[in-house]
Amino acid sequence: MTTWRTLIEPFTRPLFFAWSRISRGMTLGVRGVAIDADGRVLLVKHTYLHGWWLPGGGVERGQSCEDALIREMREEAGVIIEDRPALVSIHANERFFRGDHVLVYRIDRFALTDRTSHGEIADIGWFDVGALPEDTHRATRDRLTEIFCGADPATSW
Repeated sequence: MTTWRTLIEPFTRPLFFAWSRISRGMTLGVRGVAIDADGRVLLVKHTYLHGWWLPGGGVERGQSCEDALIREMREEAGVIIEDRPALVSIHANERFFRGDHVLVYRIDRFALTDRTSHGEIADIGWFDVGALPEDTHRATRDRLTEIFCGADPATSW
């Protein structure tokens, strides 16, 4: 589904990146791989990007990576992390934005509640790793292959 946010994202991205570069020397993001009792993974569909992604977002100044993950999972998907998440991999995101890095965490124990962000996420869903939606983003597919199939984690996002 194409929304007005998806259409303007290519034009607003340079402004976002400029602001990020001014306000931060390096940017850092987190993504969470929440796995339910049936072995399915949680994916989100943003209102401003195409395809399905792992939930997550930026680490704010003065915030730990785990705290950012806890915040983002609650906001985007209504996931309340109940046990310390496991850091799985770290990736440079130079192809997308110079100086950006993404940390991927595995989340096995959580509860579900209402999400707190309603303008950013268009849809959420639980999917079997072997039956992901066709429009699942390449980086999401790569991270899931690394986690579930034992592939060596790539250094790049």
